[in-house]
Amino acid sequence: MNLYTSELCVKCKGKGWCGEKCRILEKIKHSFPKTKTHFSGSSPPEIFVGRYSYPHINAGILSPNEYRDTEEMSLPEIWYEKNMTIPEILSQRSQLIYSRFKSRVLDARKPNKGKFLSTMQEISIASKPVSTEIFLSKPVRLSFELDKNHAIIGNPAPLKSITLQENPHVEKKVEYLTSDTDNKAAGGIAELYKSKIKTSHIIKILSAGMLGLKKNRKLVPTRWAVTATDDTLSKFLLEKIRYYQELGEIRLFHNYYIGNHYEILLLPDKFSFEVIEAFIIGSSWNPSSSSDLFTQDYESFFGRRKYASNVTGAYYTVRLAVAEYLEKIKKQATVLVLREERPEYNAPLGVGILRELARDAFRKKYETFNSVKEAFEKIKQRLKLNPETFREKSWLLKEYGKQTRLGKWF
Repeated sequence: MNLYTSELCVKCKGKGWCGEKCRILEKIKHSFPKTKTHFSGSSPPEIFVGRYSYPHINAGILSPNEYRDTEEMSLPEIWYEKNMTIPEILSQRSQLIYSRFKSRVLDARKPNKGKFLSTMQEISIASKPVSTEIFLSKPVRLSFELDKNHAIIGNPAPLKSITLQENPHVEKKVEYLTSDTDNKAAGGIAELYKSKIKTSHIIKILSAGMLGLKKNRKLVPTRWAVTATDDTLSKFLLEKIRYYQELGEIRLFHNYYIGNHYEILLLPDKFSFEVIEAFIIGSSWNPSSSSDLFTQDYESFFGRRKYASNVTGAYYTVRLAVAEYLEKIKKQATVLVLREERPEYNAPLGVGILRELARDAFRKKYETFNSVKEAFEKIKQRLKLNPETFREKSWLLKEYGKQTRLGKWF
């Protein structure tokens, strides 16, 4: 493809429709791997399963052309912990070569699934970087895929052969659950989570078709696996949370990372949840609009029946962080999440960074208020946009307080 793509590369996804300079590609083209059809390196470990032409999809392994500890190329948990900048993350991601092959999603359950898929599954369950040697049928192509849910995927090339140069290190719990073909996928996800396996690792295991009943196992496109994991884990926690006592005060949490700002308001009531996102002009997913864009999704105490198609994956990843906190304090609450995506966030990095951003918000000291009005006065000091715009859009705030509470009479 042409190295220069449209300024609207979040829309054209690096396809080069207009031939102009792409602000994302300009940041990372200097670190593209200098390789042809043969290379060796340490996979972080990471895999990617595409969704186009489902159920006949592209799948493969991501690995750089070097040997070292490469986990920071892959894990949003590490990006956030190290406070890495957008250029630093993009530089790491651009070094990964996506060695891919064609597969049917149902091949994951077959005993004779082929060397490529078997090797990809071995890498998916590894807990440490895996040394690999790879031959490609064609040279690496300088292109990339952008998506709200997962980090940038670039440098694709058809896989010719692959050899693992060492036995992957696999956690005992991971080995047990991926071998257990009588346990449903949801149960496997919950068990891995309880065993302190990183969320990003669980996503890869699910995506590779390594969880669930034998008859139901299949490859899950990475985009879908991210949301499925966050959704499953938060539902697992909410089953208990809905029986806890209600929070007794108004609490406000906030946090910021590379252009993403969250205000998370917890109100005394039964569990309900809403996310309102604002994409400010010039930000990653609103690069050239003439106005700020808003998306919104919510659920009542009884949960959602349909996919949160407006906020998409960010809805479920933040709901998981919220559920983790409510489970920790053994309370339930009505939760309003406000997010500003600001112009500083000029390249999409996936919802993994939002998960870590929200999780860390709950580790920080919270503020308490006597009323929603007081809380919004504080929110006003930190948001770029007028918080009343969020407040007017909120379904949750319209419903909050309609039912008379017992506390009024005592």
